[in-house]
Amino acid sequence: MNIYFNCMKGIVYKELIRFIKQKSRFFSALVRPLLWLFIFSVGFKTALGLAITPPYETYITYETYIVPGLVGMVLLFNGMQSSLTMIFDREMGSMKILLSSYINRNYLLFCKMFATSIVSTIQAITFLLIAKWYGVDISFLAIVITIPVIIISSIILNAFALFLSSVIKQLENFATVMNFVIFPMFFLSSALYPLWKIKDSSILLFEISSYNPFTYIVEAIRFSLYLKFDIQVFLILGISLVITLIMAFVGFKSKKVNHG
Repeated sequence: MNIYFNCMKGIVYKELIRFIKQKSRFFSALVRPLLWLFIFSVGFKTALGLAITPPYETYITYETYIVPGLVGMVLLFNGMQSSLTMIFDREMGSMKILLSSYINRNYLLFCKMFATSIVSTIQAITFLLIAKWYGVDISFLAIVITIPVIIISSIILNAFALFLSSVIKQLENFATVMNFVIFPMFFLSSALYPLWKIKDSSILLFEISSYNPFTYIVEAIRFSLYLKFDIQVFLILGISLVITLIMAFVGFKSKKVNHG
């Protein structure tokens, strides 16, 4: 048990050290959501009407609505960044050596996902604090309570990213994955606009968005930030966690690792 704890601690420590040394990574992760919060929301809030929908009990500003989606943006892009890191590690041999150790491979992969989720959570909390400073109505208690949801959501996205990295054969294909996976997941969700708005425009897009797991990640964060609970949202979040972990484990199990 001590060995497994030390293994977890070592992987988390390595990821945090890498995060601290790569300060540009921290700031670049905040640029996208802050642009949406400070600039794009100004133009959209006059054009996009919002009805009173759960978890909100009164009319809200557009800035308030998109904050959970922008937290999801931080987690989504950081998850894909971890996929890129995994491709580098696999090609350079460091991850290959790690996975060939006597410690269970699935446990090592989970440690990698958990370590990345810690980094993502730090970035997400920083964004939430900036949003609160900007004037978005979020309590410090809500931010603290949302941390477990952010960690679980990040693990889901990291697991999906690790599955993709097990499928990607060439590093240059990563840009294609960015275009055909990340952006559809983000825009076909409730991150920037309510699903009922999508339904008014297109039933097909509404159906696709309703089956998009990222929608429920955003909604879980949204409900947590306003101290509400929706059993359907959190149940789907739990199912997504199990499915993506299985995908990541099976994806890397299919990779042969030489022990020589």
